[in-house]
Amino acid sequence: MTAEQHLQWVSEHLNQGLVWLKTQCINDGRLSNATLDEHQQATYDLALSTSEIRCAQAYLETARSTAGLNETMAETFAASMIQSTLNRLLLSPQDVGLTRAALAAPDALEAFLDAHLSAAHLAKIGADLITVNGETQGRGLPEAQQMIADTFHQFADEVVAPLAESIHREDQIIPDAILEGLKQLGCFGLSVPEQYGGLLPDDREDTLGMIVVTEELSRVSLGGAGSLITRPEILSRALIEGGTPEQKADWLPGIAAGDTLCAVAITEPDYGSDVASSKLKATLTEDGWLLDGAKTWSTFAGKANVLLTLARTNPDLSLGHRGLSLFLVEKPSTDDHAFTVNQPGGGALTGTSISTVGYRGMHSYQLFFDQYLVPHSHVIGESQGLGRGFYFTMRGFTGGRIQTAARACGLMQGAFEQALRYVQDRKVFGKAIGHYQLSQVKLAKMAMAIEAGRQFTYQVGRMMDEGLGQMDASLVKLITCKSAEWVTRDAMQLHGGMGYAEETAVSRYWLDARVLSIFEGTEETLALKVVGRALIEQAA
Repeated sequence: MTAEQHLQWVSEHLNQGLVWLKTQCINDGRLSNATLDEHQQATYDLALSTSEIRCAQAYLETARSTAGLNETMAETFAASMIQSTLNRLLLSPQDVGLTRAALAAPDALEAFLDAHLSAAHLAKIGADLITVNGETQGRGLPEAQQMIADTFHQFADEVVAPLAESIHREDQIIPDAILEGLKQLGCFGLSVPEQYGGLLPDDREDTLGMIVVTEELSRVSLGGAGSLITRPEILSRALIEGGTPEQKADWLPGIAAGDTLCAVAITEPDYGSDVASSKLKATLTEDGWLLDGAKTWSTFAGKANVLLTLARTNPDLSLGHRGLSLFLVEKPSTDDHAFTVNQPGGGALTGTSISTVGYRGMHSYQLFFDQYLVPHSHVIGESQGLGRGFYFTMRGFTGGRIQTAARACGLMQGAFEQALRYVQDRKVFGKAIGHYQLSQVKLAKMAMAIEAGRQFTYQVGRMMDEGLGQMDASLVKLITCKSAEWVTRDAMQLHGGMGYAEETAVSRYWLDARVLSIFEGTEETLALKVVGRALIEQAA
């Protein structure tokens, strides 16, 4: 039997678990949120397992055309994801309506797992990777996207990499050398249609182009460059989805040129991923809307000229997300860690940066709005956009999640490259670290996770270009961000004591990786409320 058939066998059991959960949580023909919450662990396990299996399927699909080491790695990754899923489900099969007997692997699958998961097999992959210096058979990108990747690879190495350590260690704001260089490359216009001065074709999407740019920039610095295009993308997509023709013409050219720097003010102190419960109050006046309340984790809010801000325009909390609208809040740009903007009429906006262990360069802020006036013209969609802010926000966040998966892939790649160089140079007990079996096994597992996550991300990016893949963007974020945590951890471990020193980049990669499972939707929220719920609803 083939690896694909073994993955299908596991997929069928996952579907059985999803169907069983569906029967437990249906009330009057609809899924009950309260009942779903009683099955959170099972929902999480099935969502994570589904992400692992689909990731393995995506990797195999591309690797079959390359053969050689890449195909061997894809089959081995499939075996590891099957084993991971079975281990997870066998902890408590009754939680998903299955039994241990049902999950007993057939003889052919047992043989497949034995052949691919032995230490000798994994070490052989690791040794081969050292021999080819980590190069397999390429990414399989179309020519246009490969050219984009090459351009930003060079920019990342020549411009971002020399500044990355000082940005992190000194908690600097992103230097103008990086911002100006990315402006010249058109980076901020990747999600803005050509008719508004951007690089996005007017008649189609190019999610894959944005993915490779994000991946290459994140490879050298997540906080110093890898997240820069996410905020303009979220704002641009929200504008394209709900803005008036005048708003699009007024705002999009400046965003595309990089002259209008963006931040997003969605999260609130008491409501993180629960966006629909936002309470920042917007009060209608003759001159516009007065904003009152707090936002937090508004990344890049100091440097930004405009904040994409979600506020409650209808005070009736029972309306939930239907009472929310989206505002374009203008403010002066600053490099400071704290700022205050005072309006002539008495309104004020204050911001204070939040100290973080990693992801430095962008700076995330706590914001407080005090009777801060926003003109009527700055409501996205104006009167037709009232009450629709949640939908416009979600449209932008889908792109943010696939970009976060790309960030994770880039971060893993950077950490892997550092580790690969180190294990070939560093000698212990008479030979290079890379000659030891355990090091080779670690390198093999790292490389497989990176390439599998990359190909899954590319696959979902192509789906999104066809108007599909909205839930899949959350699915791919789920697995790549978890992978990034342990890949960067093992890269750090291979450095030994030097991995814990700030002078080595792997310590920064490890700290930065930790944020990936938190922002753009926490791992738990995505698994339970987005991926898990969607999978249960679709189960048949």
